Amino acid sequence: MQITGAQLIIECLVEQGVDRVFGYPGGQVIPLYDALYMNRDRVKHILTAHEQGASHAADGYARSTGKVGVCIATSGPGATNLVTGLATAYMDSSPVVAITGNVPISLLGRDSFQEVDITGVTMPITKHNYIVKDKNELASTLREAFRIAREGRPGPVLVDIPKNIQADMIEYEKAEIEPVKRDTSRLRDEDVEKAINLIGTSERPMCYIGGGVIRSDASAELLEFLEKIDAPVCSSLMGLGAVPSDNPRFTGMVGMHGTKVSNLSINACDLLIVIGARFSDRVISKGSTFATQANILHLDIDPAEFDKNIISDSHVIGDVKEILTVMNSRLEKREHKDWMEKVESYKRRFPMKVTLESRRPREILRALDRVLSREKEAFVATEVGQHQMWAAQYLKHQKPRHFLTSGGLGTMGFGTGAAIGAQVANPEARVCNVAGDGSFRMNCNELATIARYQLPVVILVFNNHCLGMVRQWQNLFFQKHYSETTLDTPLDWVKLAEAYGVKGMRMRADDDAEAILQSAFDLKTGVVIDCEIPIDDKVLPMVAPGASINDMMGFIDNENP
Repeated sequence: MQITGAQLIIECLVEQGVDRVFGYPGGQVIPLYDALYMNRDRVKHILTAHEQGASHAADGYARSTGKVGVCIATSGPGATNLVTGLATAYMDSSPVVAITGNVPISLLGRDSFQEVDITGVTMPITKHNYIVKDKNELASTLREAFRIAREGRPGPVLVDIPKNIQADMIEYEKAEIEPVKRDTSRLRDEDVEKAINLIGTSERPMCYIGGGVIRSDASAELLEFLEKIDAPVCSSLMGLGAVPSDNPRFTGMVGMHGTKVSNLSINACDLLIVIGARFSDRVISKGSTFATQANILHLDIDPAEFDKNIISDSHVIGDVKEILTVMNSRLEKREHKDWMEKVESYKRRFPMKVTLESRRPREILRALDRVLSREKEAFVATEVGQHQMWAAQYLKHQKPRHFLTSGGLGTMGFGTGAAIGAQVANPEARVCNVAGDGSFRMNCNELATIARYQLPVVILVFNNHCLGMVRQWQNLFFQKHYSETTLDTPLDWVKLAEAYGVKGMRMRADDDAEAILQSAFDLKTGVVIDCEIPIDDKVLPMVAPGASINDMMGFIDNENP
């Protein structure tokens, strides 16, 4: 049947199971928005305040569900406003399809109004991108974009569609979309056998997991694997939730702001099994001193990660879920009683306690944990900075896909959009965005979206009137030269929230955090909590830049208090 290109886009979205999209209209997507209007009972559009908010919302939708998130923007500045969100999704392997409009084909390359080469701009930060110049390729391009976004190592894909293609009549034939199958073609038996032999000869195995475990839905297989090989496990920031925080094998986050237990265990193990992680610089710090006593076994779907930052002794290429399933079927149960007791002794000696410089943030986050535990389902998003690290350290991460944070790119302003996406995807759940005042001011305009759709998102703003993480570095390493990090403008977050039509609340230093948080969640509406914390509270423990992960500052030592 003959339909417009804009209507064909809708049909392809419905084929892919898409029922929610996030975006902002403009001149070069008017035909698409007209089709959205005509099909509003099939695909609901969430109007954000800014295109960057739309890209973060699509990302949050994807991270919380495992489905592909979709965002839409017009040409030129609308498209370029997606760039930070696409780079965020790319760094954290989140499946997003961005659809942008462009000027008609006859005007391409003529510096037309609101024209930009968005495929050229986004080439380094997408898995793939397209500009559709043949109307007969529109459907196949969109279908391929969704396949690429979710297969293998997930990531964002951009499809740029000139306005005349949206308006043209196109022959459409419905397609049945097959689920993306896990790729097992690169999983070699000899690699698996070598890995099993390494595990079999190890006396002190340690697992370091990343976001790949969550992306491949491999938490159950990972837990079985840990029991089979009798090993402790630590996590990168992106892997939090893959293993429940209260699992006795879990040693906490690893790296710059990880636990002393995780860092010591990595440097004491004789086999480090890296699963769906990429050896970020925030994990390894000084590479020459990282896991020097260990053979390194790397399991990952992306061969580009092998030997990129740390040289491995062996690796297995494939989907993490498939690798672990195969290995679990072949491994014999092992026991490492002495090694596990050694790790337990580290936990007793170096508990994750706090110094005076981070007591209030811990108190507030533990209160948030108690409040969220009373909800049937709860998600936490974060912005980027001190509050993000405190949330990683002090919240209990019990389920995969429930802690949404920008790891690789470290995008301030990510959390509000991500919280909106998670709330839209999970309407019966409660969503909290843990923010800092510096990050929140970047995308606080998305309060308009929260108000417009009456989303019950609670935003907890840790307000220290500064860019806290940068100030911490200035304090520790730059002679307390607080250059441009003090936010002393007379901004009232409560009044700002109320101006947008969102409830505003205050939490002062001596207030009962749990009581205020509970009252905010009881409202079942959008709430901003202005939470005062001391200006020089620090994220500790910490590895100084260039130091070994063994050399941490600010930790508690029970044997040498």
